[in-house]
Amino acid sequence: MADSTFDIVSKVDKMEAENAVNQARKEVEQRYDFKNVGASVEWSGEKVLLKAATDERVKAVLEVVESKFIKRGITLRSLDTGEPYPSGKEFRIEIALKNGIDSDNAKKVSKIIRDEAPKSVKSQIQGDELRVSSKSRDDLQATMALLKSKDLDVALQFVNFR
Repeated sequence: MADSTFDIVSKVDKMEAENAVNQARKEVEQRYDFKNVGASVEWSGEKVLLKAATDERVKAVLEVVESKFIKRGITLRSLDTGEPYPSGKEFRIEIALKNGIDSDNAKKVSKIIRDEAPKSVKSQIQGDELRVSSKSRDDLQATMALLKSKDLDVALQFVNFR
């Protein structure tokens, strides 16, 4: 019998992210406490750009954006949020979406699998994802449960379970 496998990836659904940003933009435009402070939310390339007149207002806009991402099912671990910085007369925050598992996090996940998962489970790093294989599907499901219980710096999804 051939080995069963699954892939561990870290991807953000682009459409869900766009929907979250659009919902946040609409809320910021409508809310009374954001009137006359130059608050805005917009896509700029691969990043989300938040603007407001003061440091506190731009942080409040960030909270709105984060709440919309959570409601759309996107974990905050997949957002790379920068610090507020002044730009002319306004403050800005840039948020980048993390896609793929970087090599440090891939090595951490691989080490967890090697140390704590059932012994029949093997993992390989393939670019920005991991392939996990075993003869036993039960061992693979136990490995998924193990990784879900760990508090990692990256959001993990499990795909291609065969």
